[in-house]
Amino acid sequence: MADNARAKRLADLIREVVAQKLQRGIKDPRLGSHVTITDTRVTGDLREATVFYTVYGDDEERAAAAAGLESAKGILRSEVGKAAGVKFTPTLAFVMDALPDTARNIEDLLDKARQSDAKVREASAGAAYAGEADPYRKPDESEDEPAADETDDTAK
Repeated sequence: MADNARAKRLADLIREVVAQKLQRGIKDPRLGSHVTITDTRVTGDLREATVFYTVYGDDEERAAAAAGLESAKGILRSEVGKAAGVKFTPTLAFVMDALPDTARNIEDLLDKARQSDAKVREASAGAAYAGEADPYRKPDESEDEPAADETDDTAK
């Protein structure tokens, strides 16, 4: 089993080789400049590599890019084998990266929270306290001295 540093170096090399080959070497119009390689992960035994990618465009372009990557898998694997110089060239699996969709969902949730905060701010703009501004009791100066009624009762 290979160490993690070697797997990381191989993953970085695969990401660079696949990105360069997609940009310059593959003439498939489905891939074009729409596809971006975001990350690559290699298993500990260096036998399988997962390449994460994003596609700029709509669902049709994403499906076309997935089909283009699947058809170019053999060419890309041979290029990785030439560049890596390892005993066994890892098999490539292309997976659509969910990070942009997740980021978009988080941004939508943050926008909703900002709108909700703005509504609360507007509702509380002219509001007044239900009681006093300072709800805590403070000792009065008159509580330190006994009341007049108490002195009369003790004197009798």
